[in-house]
Amino acid sequence: MDRMNVPPAGPVDLPLSLLEMGCSGRFELITHPIPNQPLPPQSTLPHGLPPTSLSLETEVEKQFLRDAAWLPIHDTDFAFQKFLKYRKVNVDSLINCTPSSLHSGVSVVRDPTTGMLLDFTEVLLENTSLSAKNSLSLQRQPGPPSESLRGSNTNYPFLPGGMEELTLDQIQKKSELEEDIDFENDLLRIPPGLKVGMDFTDKDAKIAKAEVNLMSLLSTLNDITYLQPEAEEKEEGKGSKEAPKLPRTNSLEDLGIKDVVSSSTPSEKGKDDKSKPKGNSEENKKWAVPVNITSPCDDFYKRIPNPAFKWPFELDVFQKQAVLRLEAHDSVFVAAHTSAGKTVVAEYAIALSQKHMTRTIYTSPIKALSNQKFRDFKNTFGDVGLLTGDVQLSPESSCLIMTTEILRSMLYNGSEVIRDLEWVIFDEVHYINDAEVRNDPNCFLEGLCGRRVFIKIRAHLLIFIKKHIYVISTMKRPVPLEHYLYTGNSTKTQKEMFLLMDATGNFLTKGYYAAVDAKKERTSKHAQSFGTKSTSHNTSASQDRSVWLTLLHFLSQRQQTPVVAFTFSRTRCDDNARSLDSMDMTTSIEKAEIHSFFQKSLSRLRGGDRQLPQILVMRDLLKRGIAVHHSGILPILKEVIEMLFSRGLVKVLFATETFAMGVNMPARTVVFDSIRKHDGTGFRNLLPGEYIQMAGRAGRRGLDATGTVIILCKAGVQEMSDLRVMMLGKPTTLQSQFRLTYTMILNLLRVEALRVTDMMRRSFSESHRDTQAHEKRISELKKMVSSLPPLDTEGQLSDMLPYYHTVTELRTTTEALQRAILESVNGLKALSVGRVVLVNNKQHLNALGVILQVSSDSVNRTFTALIICEKGNEEREGEGKENNNTFPHFYNTALFIPEGPCSHTVQKLKLQDISAITVKTLKVIPDRIIDNYNKRQQPRFRLDPPGQAISTATQELLRLAEANSSGIATLDPVNDLQLKSVDVVEDSMRVRVLQDILREFNCIHSPTFAEQFALVKERMSVQEELDRLLFLVSDQSLSLLPEYHQRIKVLQSLQYVDSSGAVQLKGRVACQISSHELLLTELLFENVLSPLAPEDSAALLSCLVFTQNTQVEPHITSTLKEGIDRVLSVAKRIGELQRDCGIPQTAEEFVGQFKFGLTEVVYCWARGMPFAEIAQLTDVQEGTVVRCIQRLDEVLKEVRQAARIVGDSVLGSKMEKASLAIRRDIVFTASLYTH
Repeated sequence: MDRMNVPPAGPVDLPLSLLEMGCSGRFELITHPIPNQPLPPQSTLPHGLPPTSLSLETEVEKQFLRDAAWLPIHDTDFAFQKFLKYRKVNVDSLINCTPSSLHSGVSVVRDPTTGMLLDFTEVLLENTSLSAKNSLSLQRQPGPPSESLRGSNTNYPFLPGGMEELTLDQIQKKSELEEDIDFENDLLRIPPGLKVGMDFTDKDAKIAKAEVNLMSLLSTLNDITYLQPEAEEKEEGKGSKEAPKLPRTNSLEDLGIKDVVSSSTPSEKGKDDKSKPKGNSEENKKWAVPVNITSPCDDFYKRIPNPAFKWPFELDVFQKQAVLRLEAHDSVFVAAHTSAGKTVVAEYAIALSQKHMTRTIYTSPIKALSNQKFRDFKNTFGDVGLLTGDVQLSPESSCLIMTTEILRSMLYNGSEVIRDLEWVIFDEVHYINDAEVRNDPNCFLEGLCGRRVFIKIRAHLLIFIKKHIYVISTMKRPVPLEHYLYTGNSTKTQKEMFLLMDATGNFLTKGYYAAVDAKKERTSKHAQSFGTKSTSHNTSASQDRSVWLTLLHFLSQRQQTPVVAFTFSRTRCDDNARSLDSMDMTTSIEKAEIHSFFQKSLSRLRGGDRQLPQILVMRDLLKRGIAVHHSGILPILKEVIEMLFSRGLVKVLFATETFAMGVNMPARTVVFDSIRKHDGTGFRNLLPGEYIQMAGRAGRRGLDATGTVIILCKAGVQEMSDLRVMMLGKPTTLQSQFRLTYTMILNLLRVEALRVTDMMRRSFSESHRDTQAHEKRISELKKMVSSLPPLDTEGQLSDMLPYYHTVTELRTTTEALQRAILESVNGLKALSVGRVVLVNNKQHLNALGVILQVSSDSVNRTFTALIICEKGNEEREGEGKENNNTFPHFYNTALFIPEGPCSHTVQKLKLQDISAITVKTLKVIPDRIIDNYNKRQQPRFRLDPPGQAISTATQELLRLAEANSSGIATLDPVNDLQLKSVDVVEDSMRVRVLQDILREFNCIHSPTFAEQFALVKERMSVQEELDRLLFLVSDQSLSLLPEYHQRIKVLQSLQYVDSSGAVQLKGRVACQISSHELLLTELLFENVLSPLAPEDSAALLSCLVFTQNTQVEPHITSTLKEGIDRVLSVAKRIGELQRDCGIPQTAEEFVGQFKFGLTEVVYCWARGMPFAEIAQLTDVQEGTVVRCIQRLDEVLKEVRQAARIVGDSVLGSKMEKASLAIRRDIVFTASLYTH
């Protein structure tokens, strides 16, 4: 066969080309050029030919608007052909490019008295080159209108709060620590953006005094206060000559509004002083400032004569204090019980922003809550918009309601809304602590979670909240609660309800024992003998039914409905509701109202969807006044139930814990089916915070005097200790939920000016870092080090520093060894009564003592010992201090032998005073020795001779010392005490080595050794504290830094960032994706999704949003099976890589989070199968299926966006088709709250 010569492949053989779009740095991949035509050019304008295809849409629009007759509505095709035929081609229009921004503008010159126009002058404009692509500044040009709301992933975010340039105030404060700044000449005079500033010369300061009188006239209107220089100086506490004579500010707002609170009346000033911590230094330390709400706020209406919002009722003190803080433009953290009126504060913030013509963002942790708030605020304010994953209503409104996740993406993407933002309101922030409903905790708002809290934060504090936040909390409950135990289960016992805690918060043990007795009466003899502990937590369905029927009959007789019954299992909620088939709690009028509302609400559903089993069951239950509310219920049904409940038409609502959060829907009574719940890992009792949150739903303000909380004792009465902890225990301490995610790291890395370590430093997890105080202390220590006398390290003292380091190491190693001995059983046995020990402390050097008593306190254990000493040195504790400072006992093992007559003392020793445990023991009578010694401490018995027991013990110790004068045998921790742990063995060997090294130092023989060692010790202790503080203020001390380096290692291995930290193409794609970003990006780049049909892609990606385990095995196509295998292999590879980089998550755990239980359901739904049929394919409840498909739609949108960045337009259009296929019918029915 002849050999063929194939010419080398040319550019025409591979029909691909990159097209650069203008100067923006965007590229498009051209994949289908016209056959037999050369490839298109490499670039567009302004340096290249124009794009080949033109949009004629705008041209057609213009022509139609000019002359509507040329486009007849019956024959549009003919009109368009005619348009193309007679269209004049204007080649010059292609050469136009967008003009660069103007560098100057025109300013008007007016007559200052009449206001007449005199002239125009040209002024240079600053910051004209700044844009969203190159600057973090608020001075930059606005982006295109299409990106104004959500921003763009190529935008820089705005510079986060807390990272702004220093204000003049801060510059002044900082400069107090520096020496070379001249306060007379180098002052900053002109604020950014203004032409004229302040003049600080003496001449102007004198003139200013004349003006001050005019200003003081305005102080009665509370507009501008304390402008007199003297008052300003007093307030700041600075009497120095260097201080400027006039207050310096960045804006008029600071002059006028900044301190509305410090008004001129003495009572107000006093009140303000109370609410603020005393002294500036104290205030600087705390960034959360508690506000005193105990005293009434009498002058509220004087301080705010024209409030931005008025209510038909008188505000509580905590609400007034919060409003005052809002008026002063401070950040507020409001913590109060359910129904206490936290929403009042939010309403005032919204009204204030409308008055100032700025904007407010109101966020909630879950979408359902956003919808409810939208309806409430729309009715109150009118100008309200809603932004969730799939809905966008009135985005131009002054108040925007959204989920925290949307706010996070707006911050990352530099949304233009941030410019106008005055307030951000976080509702239900304590739910950030709940893993189930927590959105990405890196939503910069992290850490500010508290039990039952509502928080308002100034917009410029959005990201790093380390400025003052005024904490306003009230424990007062508007409707007090009464807590009962209920043991009834039949008509005969239906009144067995026992008060356990009254409305004032007293726990009544009498009620508890009465409930135990009532329960015991009905138990068998066998159970009685075992008491309350023998009960199991489980009861049968028939037992449950009889308890509920009895209780609900009893409550409806007493008019204590509506009732919320919290049940911590969705199936039990459903079973309990279904078991009440014989109960009817509504009147005929209420039935008619429920029926008409139900039909009207569901009228927007398709016919088939209205006949879903869940809807039919719920309709029957609702007619009888019973309903169920949990995550398995269809969203539209949940909304119907919530609305009927708020109208009082639902009498009994079986709900899970999520109903306890969000919109104010109080009931007359709350019932706990059980006080145990499953938290994902196992069963546990309710935490105090959880119990209070749910119990707080009882009691309607203005309707009920008290709220009733009932705990059912179905199987038996709960333990009293458990109930007491749950009702009166302290709420769970809140932990920081700040987590590093790849999305967050990549989003910050793509902007050079932002560093991830800055974010970490400002998170709540690092709130213990008081950098300001540390910096101040560091400068003090540096001064101290420089002022200390120089060390003498000549001659014999040349090895003084190594000696100090060796002694320090020996001391810490010995202490560690002593702790290990004391924590061991053998060590405690050895340190028992009669053991001879070696004592070294301020008073004694290598003195022998015998243990008489050992304290029982295991934390700070002390040993009472009889110790020999010189005659006359029994009481003087300070003597020998110099010796002790040099730690001579470390190298000098010679025992103490008194030079004169031997005396004794009885002292309490700490563990560090005992330097060794000897092998010797003595027979002593401890009580007699201690009693005799204590007796001789009294003045009248001071001269008595010591008792026989003391004399014998002292003589024995002296004999031992004389017999072993050069050193006594001691117990070895390893060989004698049998402590075989690695640490103890290593420490024991190290101690011996260090003791040998110490004997070889020359410095210990110097006559000035003790004096020089004291100097070294002083200098080194200062230096050590300085080093410790320098470490604390550095990035190296951040708790999340190791994890950050591990994650960067993962990103570098996968080529998301390069070695210098620059974000690569894969990293830019991952920035688009909010969760499971690594897996999705890898699937995209490995082309796993491209060959699949839209419905297959949607089914495969359902594993990212579905988190439950299912019993039903899905029936899927072979294509999907292959896809699942590829997804799992990619996930396994990422999991193993993470493990190799040090992230503590096994590959199995990483792979295990992707569940494929809904693949068949989603596949069939995307192919058009009705919802009733897909519900039959799985055991997952309808509400969960709907929620997963809704979240899947958001994932598909993210993948579509990512595909466009890569240039894969085919995959982008597939994702769009998949999204359209699943967006239909009941799954995407609009919320009832938004219509």
